[in-house]
Amino acid sequence: MTTPRPQRLEVVARPDPAPASPIRAMIAVRGLRKSFALGSETFVALDAIDLSVAEGTFVSLVGPSGCGKSTLLNIVAGLEMRTGGEVHVAGRDVSGPSRNIGMMFQTPVLLPWRTSLDNVLLPIEAFRLDRRQHVDQATELLRLVGLGDFIHRYPFELSGGMQQRVAICRMLLYDPAVLLMDEPFSALDEMTREFLNFELLRIWQERRKTVLFVTHNIGEAVLLSDYVVVMAARPGRIVRVVPITLPRPRGKETLVDPAFFAHVAEIRSTLG
Repeated sequence: MTTPRPQRLEVVARPDPAPASPIRAMIAVRGLRKSFALGSETFVALDAIDLSVAEGTFVSLVGPSGCGKSTLLNIVAGLEMRTGGEVHVAGRDVSGPSRNIGMMFQTPVLLPWRTSLDNVLLPIEAFRLDRRQHVDQATELLRLVGLGDFIHRYPFELSGGMQQRVAICRMLLYDPAVLLMDEPFSALDEMTREFLNFELLRIWQERRKTVLFVTHNIGEAVLLSDYVVVMAARPGRIVRVVPITLPRPRGKETLVDPAFFAHVAEIRSTLG
């Protein structure tokens, strides 16, 4: 059986009715390699990863467990060091965490002794910015995601979906150029997950951040994305890039569009 060759992803923003800003590569990965020493052997987690994502584009990574999706995301975030290759975000080499990058994980990671508002303001304090100048914006973000009545509630008083909405607000507050999301809705029930998918689409439509989104759910990837990057394991590599031709904005009608099912089947066939 012939091993598929890694593909280089060149993503351009989809035309939009509103005036478009000049397109540039917000995320640029060249020849990325990540390996680990396992005793006397070397395990290659990622090899020959080339990825270029244009500003304002939503891209999802799908693939089997162990193919390096989260590792790739962590390297782009500056949370994990690469073994070889180049990684640039907004034209700058990634050597550690940056204010240009917002990160969201599988769990909301809220501090239990802080209210929703205080959790959203946490990055402002970490960056030693003036908290008072950001309270109104944090409050408005919570209202934007439907948590206006829960601003002063603690995490134990919120459902799982509400906690993830607080985490989204925390990620957006300091206005990063790039959003990295590692299976943020995987632990939620199907109805809550669908609701938050549409919430994320609405926020993305308004703010047009560059998003790199990791998921095991093919339907979720198709619904959200401009492009879906399919990865394979041993070593982790890109085997196919699928452009998603569904029109935007997307709503519940998208989920019954024959083109939606065709994209899902195409990606499932590539994975299978």
